[in-house]
Amino acid sequence: MKISGRIVDSGLRAIYGAEMTIEDGRIVSIVRKDDVPDRLIMPGFIDAHVHIESSMVTPGAFACEAVRHGTVAVVADPHEIANVMGVEGVRFMMRDAATVPLKFVFGVPSCVPATPFESSGAVIGASEVAALLREDATGFLSEMMNFPGVINGDPEVLEKLNAAREVGKPVDGHAPGVTGDDLRKYISAGISTDHESSTLEEAIEKLSAGMKILIREGSAARNLNTLHPLIETSREMVMLCCDDIHPDDLLEGHINVIFKRLLNKCYNLFDLITIASVNPAIHYGTGTGLLREGDSADFIIVDDLVNFNILSTWIDGVEVFGAGEVKFSYKGGKP
Repeated sequence: MKISGRIVDSGLRAIYGAEMTIEDGRIVSIVRKDDVPDRLIMPGFIDAHVHIESSMVTPGAFACEAVRHGTVAVVADPHEIANVMGVEGVRFMMRDAATVPLKFVFGVPSCVPATPFESSGAVIGASEVAALLREDATGFLSEMMNFPGVINGDPEVLEKLNAAREVGKPVDGHAPGVTGDDLRKYISAGISTDHESSTLEEAIEKLSAGMKILIREGSAARNLNTLHPLIETSREMVMLCCDDIHPDDLLEGHINVIFKRLLNKCYNLFDLITIASVNPAIHYGTGTGLLREGDSADFIIVDDLVNFNILSTWIDGVEVFGAGEVKFSYKGGKP
């Protein structure tokens, strides 16, 4: 299969006409060519942290809408269903996600219940966390909301963190307002990201201590207007996420909406691709390609950088959205 257009090359930070050849789901060649359709081919988007349950649909139904907006992968924390159904809830999410082409990286919920004062439907202890982390189907330890437990050395919390360290999987953070010595203790426990910064000063302190910052713009919390200056100063340490996205908002858009807003703020196109596609692909090992020869053929085609309409979305060399239609079927699943 051959696809032509103007390639947005994030490695060379250049746009050029080319013909791309795809075989067995991978890009086998990219050959420069002058006479190509006037459309842009660029890496697809990755939501670096999302609770699919907040959209009130299953992973498969979420995928049907997300691909319309150019999303090729999501980093999903199934904490909410785990809080009700425990490990079986996590396994349901993974089974359902496997029925659709969107790429999911699922985390292992670290705090079920979220607090000891909560009436949850389940408990996931350190031994269950460790067992899930050893499975290839999981990619990281989900946000460690119990930051007091980390700072004060709670044995069960440290056991969960050690389990992630033993299998070499990253740990997501959740540290709203944590600064100073407490922040340094929290990060030194191996926690690599945070999506809870509400001020620029807070985010800069976390970055300075080596933590990656996820700029969140979802339905429940919105930090883009406050944190977007980080894109110019720290693009290699920044990602984009929705965290919680409600169904009405998902119908309107996903990471593409954030991306377009940042384009309108005149941020460099390649810096935006770095934070929306490259960084999460590397940090979480999403398996998504970045428009390089040999990569998985995961990309989007857009009309231009002004209207920024998603014309088609491709995953593993298959068009999953195009001509206004989702190209795969989803029959729905039950827990």
